[in-house]
Amino acid sequence: MHIQTRTLQKEDYHDLKEAMIEVYSGIGGDYWERSKINKLLNIFPEGQFCVEVDGKVVACALAIRVKYDQFGDNHTYEEITGGYTFKTHSDEGDYMYGIEVFVHPDFRDLRLGRRLYDARKEVCETLNLKGILAGGRIPNYNKYAHDLSPREYIAKVRQKEIYDPTLTFQLSNDFHVRKVLRGYLPGDTESKEYATLLEWINIYYVAEKDKRPHTDSIIRLGVIQWQMRLFKNLNAFLEQVEFFANAVSDYRADFMVLPEFFNTPLMADFNDLPEPVAIRKLADFTEAVREKLCQLAISYNVNIVGGSMPLVDEDGKLYNVAYLCRRDGSYEEYRKIHITPNEVRHYGMVGGYEIRAFDTDCGKIGMLICYDVEFPELGRILAQQGMQILFVPFLTDTQNGYSRVRHCAQARAIENECYVAISGCVGNLPRVQNMDINYAQSAVFTPSDFQFPTNAVKAEATTNTEMVLIADVDLSLLKELHEHGSVQVLKDRRTDLYDVTLKKAAKKALKQKKASPDNDPEQVPPVIVVAN
Repeated sequence: MHIQTRTLQKEDYHDLKEAMIEVYSGIGGDYWERSKINKLLNIFPEGQFCVEVDGKVVACALAIRVKYDQFGDNHTYEEITGGYTFKTHSDEGDYMYGIEVFVHPDFRDLRLGRRLYDARKEVCETLNLKGILAGGRIPNYNKYAHDLSPREYIAKVRQKEIYDPTLTFQLSNDFHVRKVLRGYLPGDTESKEYATLLEWINIYYVAEKDKRPHTDSIIRLGVIQWQMRLFKNLNAFLEQVEFFANAVSDYRADFMVLPEFFNTPLMADFNDLPEPVAIRKLADFTEAVREKLCQLAISYNVNIVGGSMPLVDEDGKLYNVAYLCRRDGSYEEYRKIHITPNEVRHYGMVGGYEIRAFDTDCGKIGMLICYDVEFPELGRILAQQGMQILFVPFLTDTQNGYSRVRHCAQARAIENECYVAISGCVGNLPRVQNMDINYAQSAVFTPSDFQFPTNAVKAEATTNTEMVLIADVDLSLLKELHEHGSVQVLKDRRTDLYDVTLKKAAKKALKQKKASPDNDPEQVPPVIVVAN
């Protein structure tokens, strides 16, 4: 047996007519006239499909393209087809409207209807249509009409308590019931003249007004595993940063990712000072480094996630800050929310108060710094804001510290249906207190489903070796996962029982927050310096 799905041709009409007569033998053996089929093939040839079994057409799907706003949800079959003339078809239509699907009774055990619907969906995506609409009969409703309303009947079919040959098939092909139509097909006694307005949503549809210069769903990441080394001055340090920007640019990367505290080699000159003083001296370089990152982003046409650096704000407090430097010259700032006990004890750092996903020309991204990724609430909030790629600059001294970051980052990718890129520092800095040893294996993690690697790791660096990790991630696979994944974590959350909410979104929430001293980062333990 040979089965082929293809576009319908005019010479297929003889087989088509024969199959239609068999399909509709119970209601008089009605069929579409040749002139109607020819007109559909003339106005919308790419929307007419058939399935051929051993050279004979045994199944068919017919459709038109409509500007759906002209009809709305209260139309009849006659109205949507223009009295069966198809004058309602428009080459500028935003929806494909299915007007016919049938399979010859002798071939219904081959699941040919699914092949026809897959072909329709593919054309819908290619033409960038919003979706597929169709009016679906509910032929078994007459058996339950005396006990159930149409709404109750549809609910029971959806829950598989009742089988309906049309509706059950449509629901299994990812359609949902948008509305119940009354009088859709006059004379349809089996359905009591009711029909379901069915919709399949094209998750890849992009409205003209939302299209951006960067439309490719494949995003290339350049993750830097940074070797800690001493530099004689700031310029030498910035030359090394530019080397990596040049390298990832040669590979046409969309993002370059640097690690947490990648600029700490510059603290070597302050090693004789107490650690709280030395880190604030390092913060004096932050503005100059950020300006250089913005310049490099433009020069090398790459968005730069600028690791993290210490920042003394106008309030006099010390923060751990990461910058997103876009290749259009703009930049954003993220302040680490959760400060490790080590950062508090040695540096007197405080946590930020803003959790926000950022727009880029490659979709929405989020940034979390090291310890932050160990708190699942942050990733969930970013996912609710539309984040597709999460960047995690980190710095860990031991393997067990690294393992916490790695495993939590992998969990964030799975539970939030996103990609996660982690970038760490390696090597030793013997002349910088509290930054002397480093352990890292930078990586790019994916969700775990058939579209992704079986171990949910897209790429990973060699442990404790300076290198550039180049990896491509496909954002379209995230949409596919969200709608059709083996599990759909974001959809299946029981928000009737629990939810994760953001209490403070403003940058100046620090000044507005009313919290107990135990939870307030303003109330950090005093830093005591004992001089020799």
